[in-house]
Formats: sequence, structure tokens, C-alpha cells
Amino acid sequence: MTDTLAFLRQNLRWLIPGMLLTFLSCFGQTFFISLFAGEIRAAYDLSHSAWGNIYATGTLASAVLMVWAGVLTDHFRVRSLGAVVLALLIAACLAMAGAHAAWTLPFVIFALRFSGQGMLSHIAVVAMARWFVATRGRALAIAGLGFSFGEAILPIAVVSVLSAETWRSIWIIAACVVFAGIPTLIWLLNQERTPKSMAASQHVAGMGGLHWTRRAALSHGLFWVMVPALIGPSAFNTAFFFQQVPFAEIKGWQHFELVAFFPVFTLTGILAMLVAGWAIDRFGTAKLLPWFQLPLVAAFVLFSVANSVLGVFFGLILMGLTAGANGPLVSAFWAEFYGTRHIGAIKSAAAAVMVLGSAIGPAITGTLIDLGVGLEQQYIGVALYFLIVCAIVGAGMARYAATIAPRT
Repeated sequence: MTDTLAFLRQNLRWLIPGMLLTFLSCFGQTFFISLFAGEIRAAYDLSHSAWGNIYATGTLASAVLMVWAGVLTDHFRVRSLGAVVLALLIAACLAMAGAHAAWTLPFVIFALRFSGQGMLSHIAVVAMARWFVATRGRALAIAGLGFSFGEAILPIAVVSVLSAETWRSIWIIAACVVFAGIPTLIWLLNQERTPKSMAASQHVAGMGGLHWTRRAALSHGLFWVMVPALIGPSAFNTAFFFQQVPFAEIKGWQHFELVAFFPVFTLTGILAMLVAGWAIDRFGTAKLLPWFQLPLVAAFVLFSVANSVLGVFFGLILMGLTAGANGPLVSAFWAEFYGTRHIGAIKSAAAAVMVLGSAIGPAITGTLIDLGVGLEQQYIGVALYFLIVCAIVGAGMARYAATIAPRT
């Protein structure tokens, strides 16, 4: 505890920008956009599959652009690149508020997903992974608290405000909040951090003592072993929140009854995130990766069979365990196994995979709903998927963990 408090005192000026960026990324995240799913479908007369496909199209386009744009974090300072991306997010929020034709929605979704979920999260993660070495896990976990804070307060705030304000006016408010983040970020990062532990060598090597490029990483077997693990939580956690309105209808609950439990998911995620950050610094990622998605197996089984909100309550706790650990664990994995010299480029490829997952999850579930395959049936299949992923990742870690430098 003493070490943690000292770490916070010494580094808070550089940790807060990470939290700020992850919080502001919420306005481009699925859990926030999906809060307006009913209003958007009604405003544009869209079916579940039509809305899901529009969302998937915009998200997929953002994933493609992330492969290129994510490399920018290797060349530009956080305060400069972050300010530009925040300006793009402001424009996207205002576009959502002012859009009146269905054909514009894929472009609006693209802008929200690219600037919010894609780039802001990517910038925050790359900064923490590069700025911190021995305390990388804790830094990533603390930066992720911004996202958790948004998950905790924004759904309840939006559902409450929707009774008094139009959904379009809420997007204008979101733009104003993001605008306030630009001068704050610039002020906090007036002097960016260079860790003392990196003074002699600006970058830490990965497997085999090498500084892996993106091309080399993409040709390496471990990257592809990790792809199913990257896609799974992104696709199916996203799908769960994206389909929260029809899920509540299937279970016979009011939407607010379901949303009221989201803070439980968030609080569990925060605790899991902090514990994962400590565990990464102590044990490394190789020992943790094979196990961290197991709670999702039980979570989606509960979502399928639960007849009361109590079942969903425990399901959200289990989902929160994996969701909280996912951010710092996967982000630290890239730095630990592939090094930090080209981490922006490598992480952008991984981010594109995760964004792709968040595109296909809503599209698959929405299409299956329209085909008569209910969410309760779908979630059993999702649980089986995560069980297989754990086995695949375990085999990958057993093969490649010995090639990284010993932990000191």
C-alpha cells in the first residue's frame, strides 16, 4: 500500500491524462451509443438487423483506419495527437445530434468509434505502456479507471435525463464535455513523462531480446493465437450492451431495471483492474492470460438461463472480472512480448482486431434476432466460445512464455 501511494504521488500528473482520455473515449463506446438504440431505431425506422449492420459498417471502417492511424502514437506527443482526436470526437458528437437521414448514420458511427473507442483508448494505453516499465500494470489499471467511471455514471445519467431532454440534446452536452478535455490535457502534459528507468535505453525489448516491428509481429504465431482472445470480449461484451434493450424486453424487465445493475459491473471491473495491475507487475502476463476469460463462460450461461434480475446481477459481476482485467492485461502483453519501440504500430493492429470484434458482435446478434434465434440461445454459444479461447491461449503461453526476458 505504501509503495502504491508513493507511486501515485510521484506520477499522478501523468496518470490523470490516461484516465481523462479513457473517460472521454466513452462517448464513442458501444455502452454509451447503445443507450440511444431505441430512439435511433424509432427516428430512422430501423429494424434490429438494420441498426446492427449500420453500426457494424461504421465500426468496421474505423477498424481499418486504426491500422494506419494507430502508428501515429509512435511519432507524435500525446498532448498534440490527443487534442486533435478530441476535436474529431466533438465533431462526431455534434454530427450525431444533427443527423436527420439514415444514410448518414454509418459515417457518424465511424467517426464516433474511430475517435472515441479507437484512438483515444489507443493513445492512453500506448502512453502508459511506454512511460512506465516496472509499474506498467498499475499504470494501465489506473488509466483504465476513467473508462470505468464513465461506465458507472453515464448510463444512469442518460436514462434519467432522457425523460426530460431529447436524445439529440444529450449528444450536444457530450460534445461540450469533450471540448473541456482539450485544454485540460494540454495543461497536464505541458511536460510529458520519460521514466528514469528508461533513461539509458528509451525502449524495452520483447521476445528473444528483440524490438519487434509490426510486420514481424504479424508474421509470428503468438499474435494469431491471441486474435480469438482479442475478438471475444470485444464482440460479445459489446453485443450484450448493444442489445440491452431487447434483452430487457425478453426477460420482461424495464430497461431502467437492467441499467441499474451496470454500476455493479463497473465496480467489479475496477477492483479486477487494480488487482490485475498488481498481478501483472508481480507475475507477468503469461501466467494470467490463460485464465482471465473463464468468468465470461459462467457469465453468459447466467445471462441465458436467468429468470430474475438476481441472475443478471451475478452475471455482471463475472463479466466485470474479465472486463476489468482485460485492459491492463492485454495491453501489458504487447509490451512484454513484443517490446515498446514499435508498440504503437503493433497495438494499432491489435486495436483494429478488437474494433473489428465490436463491429461483428452487434451485427451477428442483431441478424440472429431477426432470424428468430433469441439472445438466450445465442449466449450459450458465446459461453462455449470463451471456453475454447481459454484453451487456445493456454497452449500459446505454454509455447512462447519462455522466450521473454526473466522478470526481475
